[in-house]
Amino acid sequence: MINPAHRARAAIVAASFLLAGCGGMAEKHVPGAGGAPERHAGATRTPAPTAPGTAAMGRLPGLGPRTLAAIPSRTRQAVVVTGSGRNSSRSTVVLYERTEAGWRAGPSRPAHNALKGWTDHHRAGDLRSPTGVFTLTDAGGLRPDPGTRLPYDRSGAFTSPGTGFDGEPLAGSFDYVVAINYNRRPGTTPLDWTRPMGAGRGGGIWLHVDHGGPTHGCVGLREKDLVELMRALDPALHPAVVMGDAASLAR
Repeated sequence: MINPAHRARAAIVAASFLLAGCGGMAEKHVPGAGGAPERHAGATRTPAPTAPGTAAMGRLPGLGPRTLAAIPSRTRQAVVVTGSGRNSSRSTVVLYERTEAGWRAGPSRPAHNALKGWTDHHRAGDLRSPTGVFTLTDAGGLRPDPGTRLPYDRSGAFTSPGTGFDGEPLAGSFDYVVAINYNRRPGTTPLDWTRPMGAGRGGGIWLHVDHGGPTHGCVGLREKDLVELMRALDPALHPAVVMGDAASLAR
């Protein structure tokens, strides 16, 4: 459970700050009718037995030795976000789960990333998504918990007014989000403003509902795809996201 001090701080931050990184808009999170976040921990499950015929993989496809070395040894779920190019705002997302037979791939899902593509050294306002490997521990959104096992904060602060880079409406973009643990404190609401590397390195990088265009730094998936992913993520399997353009991931 998030403590009351963190919860109050998140509400203040949501009303006062721009979450540089998320969504491709002026991303001020304004508290709405939802009130204070309601945080609860989801149940965990035992990994399912390996299905007969599951293809064994020596390693995750498309990832080079440097990227593979950055994946925590206990991670058994890897959300791989592969950008179409260094400067492209389009990407694909695949959830892999490690079984006794190797890594098993889920479906490939289309996504949007930041307007200007990817960077190894993300800065606030650079309009690029950070490359790297980051754990996934916390979720939230404007709407009720869709059934994720991650701790979930429901709050009216998950608002997304205005329009995106292509003029598309942003309403509903933060109906569901998963916080990417880039420059944030794991174990807190996605609205928490703590930036361990400093505000200049950006933050508020989320998986959220795709609004049909590039983001400031987040990764947007279609609502159905995001909900399916959130239901699949299991804290007991220590999920992480591996994200970047294809060339960077291959290093």
